[in-house]
Amino acid sequence: MGAPHGHKLHFHGHSWLHRLPAHVKLVALVAFMLTVVATPRDWYPVFAGYFLMLVALVAISHVPPTYLAKRMVVEVPFVVFAALLPFVATGPQVEVLGLSLSEQGLLGAWGLLVKGTLGVLASLLLAATTEPGALLAGLERLRMPPLLVQIMGFMIRYLDVVTDELRRMHVARESRGFSARDPRQWPVIAKSAGVLFIRSYERGERVHLAMLSRGYDGRMPR
Repeated sequence: MGAPHGHKLHFHGHSWLHRLPAHVKLVALVAFMLTVVATPRDWYPVFAGYFLMLVALVAISHVPPTYLAKRMVVEVPFVVFAALLPFVATGPQVEVLGLSLSEQGLLGAWGLLVKGTLGVLASLLLAATTEPGALLAGLERLRMPPLLVQIMGFMIRYLDVVTDELRRMHVARESRGFSARDPRQWPVIAKSAGVLFIRSYERGERVHLAMLSRGYDGRMPR
């Protein structure tokens, strides 16, 4: 076992979960998510069973729990929204720690939080145990339109390039004494985002021309 190979979300390993074909894992993930979403919010023991199943798979995969926990920060917007629901929802009220909260809001917050957490954890586990190239091959095997698979492939390949470009722009701004401490600096951030978009668009055009010059006809060579 070691550090992630090939992509920041992937964790290099040799468990049977890593070796399982990507298309099988994709179908299992979709089936799991549909089952979770269809489960009524008040079936608490069932959700506990879903969570224990994911914990068992994490243990089998030997992916460190902290490795997944750090990447679950993407769920923060859902957590914030779920925390607001009991305060803004209507209907019968209930007292909790001296606060008057909506019963329907509490139930809705619970459903959003538990289903979102299960979905994020299952998706991260898939990404941690499957190479990006294998995922793309699995999507092709599941008959996803080739053009969509190619777009996702380029997105994975050039995401790090764009991120590195953004980092260099950030260093350049700070080296000139810039710091976004109040709204007056927001126009500079907006202009930087525009420049990043233009550079990314121009890079995409150059890559496309390079592909055409090498005989690209809408299908990627094997």
